[in-house]
Amino acid sequence: MKENTGYGDIMELTEKFTFNPKEGIDNPALVISDDTAPAPGLEVRLCVLKRKEGESFGFHLRIERGCRGHVIRQVEPWGLAERAGLRDGDRLLEVNENFVDELEHIQVAQKIQVGGPQLCLLVLGGDEYDQAVSEGLDLRALARGQRGQDCARPRLCHITRDPGTGMGFNIVTVEGEKGKYSVSTVAGGPAERAGVRRGDHLVWINGAIASELTQSAINKMVKRCGNHLTVLVIDSESERSYARRRMPILPAMAGAHNLPHCPLRLHLQQGPDGYGFLLRQEKSASGRIDHRLREIDSGSPAELVGMQDGDALLAVNGEVVESMEHDDIVHRIRQSGQQVTLTVIHAQGRNFFTQLGLSPLLYHVHEKEQTNTTVPSAGSPKEEQADLPCPRLCVFERGPTGFGFHLGCFEQEPGTFIGQVAEGGPGQNAGLFQGDVVVEVNGQNVEEEFLEDVVLMVKEGGRSLSMLVVDRPGYKRLKQTGTLITPSLIPHFIKDEKTTDVSVM
Repeated sequence: MKENTGYGDIMELTEKFTFNPKEGIDNPALVISDDTAPAPGLEVRLCVLKRKEGESFGFHLRIERGCRGHVIRQVEPWGLAERAGLRDGDRLLEVNENFVDELEHIQVAQKIQVGGPQLCLLVLGGDEYDQAVSEGLDLRALARGQRGQDCARPRLCHITRDPGTGMGFNIVTVEGEKGKYSVSTVAGGPAERAGVRRGDHLVWINGAIASELTQSAINKMVKRCGNHLTVLVIDSESERSYARRRMPILPAMAGAHNLPHCPLRLHLQQGPDGYGFLLRQEKSASGRIDHRLREIDSGSPAELVGMQDGDALLAVNGEVVESMEHDDIVHRIRQSGQQVTLTVIHAQGRNFFTQLGLSPLLYHVHEKEQTNTTVPSAGSPKEEQADLPCPRLCVFERGPTGFGFHLGCFEQEPGTFIGQVAEGGPGQNAGLFQGDVVVEVNGQNVEEEFLEDVVLMVKEGGRSLSMLVVDRPGYKRLKQTGTLITPSLIPHFIKDEKTTDVSVM
């Protein structure tokens, strides 16, 4: 079943991002003084690192007892990190424009590991960091201030061709600027619905850097792309901000719009016969080594949480394992004991991100709420129903920029799903996740409705919105059993448990 990139106009995302591969890459250490001055005596530093294949960045990241923040240690003499301006004892504030001071250590390590060969690190010296903390300064505002309020995150947009209007955009050269291209969109067309805006500058197209391509080469790429195209774009004002700071615009900084695939985080509790899957190391047609989940046992804990044959394993308990050896991964799973958290992506999603040259872990991870507790056995109807996935009723109010989500649809078929959820927005706070299937809107079933009708229902509801949703694997299971999906399936009491990732680096 193919997914359409047409999103309902529910919300305008305002995430920020940029990409300029030509400027700033070889300028290793930059002191930020752009747009907004930092607090007196505090020198926020931008360090840009670019490594070659097989090369190390040349530093370690640690958490230390009695020391707040993520600490830079073991900076190799004359290594990449030192040449880029990193110093022993520095505290890390941002990784590729993402504020990390409040994140768990393993989450920060993951952002560094999956960001690719180039990193943009924003740091404070150790003494300055301690000073800022003691004075109660807002570190997030301090980091944000160096790039200015008008600088927006770049957008990674996945466009699906429309039979009538095509991709819904044209690409033209920017007059007087060699290697720069501007995007002109068709109002309400596929490109606009996917997050592209009129006047955006094209940074990257299907994994290729736009500034390194001719107009003819770009036109050929668009014609040969088939029904889908993924582009990285940014507004011209934000691009100028990155240029002033000599900072590259990287895909790792992008806000994702309308991507057709996202990783899943599965929480498994071991049953009497184990987890119910096999892990195999396989070589793809492109030569890439993947760790695939195979032979999912019927009724096993793995099947209950939505694991599918051929899923690619990305992380174990939050630790990235894509580049690990098979035996090391098996050891980590066994070390977990009776329960384990696996981050996976379905086979089509793995292929999608491989073709783009990006890690799936750069983007939103769908958090599976349902954790299996027992292997199901034949029993009464009530017992069988207890093992079925649970829908969620999300109730929320419109915020300043909307409800905080976009809708997606299946190509030429009824049915809608949650395509993009704004971080910290009303939708996320109410419990919406990317990929959720929409069952009801304000009490009315919409499973057989088309996208345009669902968008209209949302708008007609005013400032309040109630949505009954269920994750996609759960939706398929409920449909297979013939279960009518209604709010009555929601348990009266749901315990909200969050897994805390722990790592020593």
